[in-house]
Amino acid sequence: MQTYLFVLVALLYIGCTFLPSSRRQAISLIVAAAWLLHGGVLWADVVGPEELRVGFSMMLSATLWVSVAAYWLENRNYTLDGLRVLVLPMAALAAVLPAIFPGNMVPLDGKSPVFLWHIVISILAYSTLTIAAFHAVLMVLQESRLHTRPGGAKGGWFGAALDRLPALLTMEKLLFRLIAFGFALLTLTVLSGVVFSEQLFGKAFKWDHKTIFTMLSWALFGLLLAGRKWQGWRGRTALSFTLTGFAILLLAYVGSRFVLEVVLHRVLV
Repeated sequence: MQTYLFVLVALLYIGCTFLPSSRRQAISLIVAAAWLLHGGVLWADVVGPEELRVGFSMMLSATLWVSVAAYWLENRNYTLDGLRVLVLPMAALAAVLPAIFPGNMVPLDGKSPVFLWHIVISILAYSTLTIAAFHAVLMVLQESRLHTRPGGAKGGWFGAALDRLPALLTMEKLLFRLIAFGFALLTLTVLSGVVFSEQLFGKAFKWDHKTIFTMLSWALFGLLLAGRKWQGWRGRTALSFTLTGFAILLLAYVGSRFVLEVVLHRVLV
């Protein structure tokens, strides 16, 4: 039953991707309904009695679930219709992943309350920086479109969506607001992982590939914010840092867990 519901969520997301921009109210309502259904099914699948299902598919699905909420809220304050055609197809794919790659159940008995908080904060951090990455992609496309000769600009529904985006300066302010919030959450994730490693994972802190990638991503986002404040970094520099930092962060958990779970068939917490 849950598999059918995951598929229904994906179909709703995909359907909203291709609805005309003029159907703003309908898009908003359908996305909200799909988001609520996605959250409910994901909760039922992940949270069990005294146990928790973990895996790259759950993490990715939860991350895109929060990202859809961020898009929905942002789109109510600004016209960010271009974000819809980037976020919703990815959310549709992420929604069905738990049905294909179920992960494994981890008993919560004996786990510190910090364990759940660490997971929640890390998902929020990844989600915020994911929507920031989508935002950066939109800005790259928007800037490229601005530099295209008027007669050579491509039309179509996606081009029209890009034309309705706020000015690049406004988009840049939104981007740095997202990055600052995501960086704060990522800092909490890193600190909780380092300080409470033994309570979280039952072993002392160690420098593995996941830790190294996460710390590298954290350093890149921190350097970007510092460069913005002290050197006035913006434009292509900011976009390059954002997309590179996000790619490294994606490798830190989702990429490594995909290899371990799907390729090597290892069961890990």
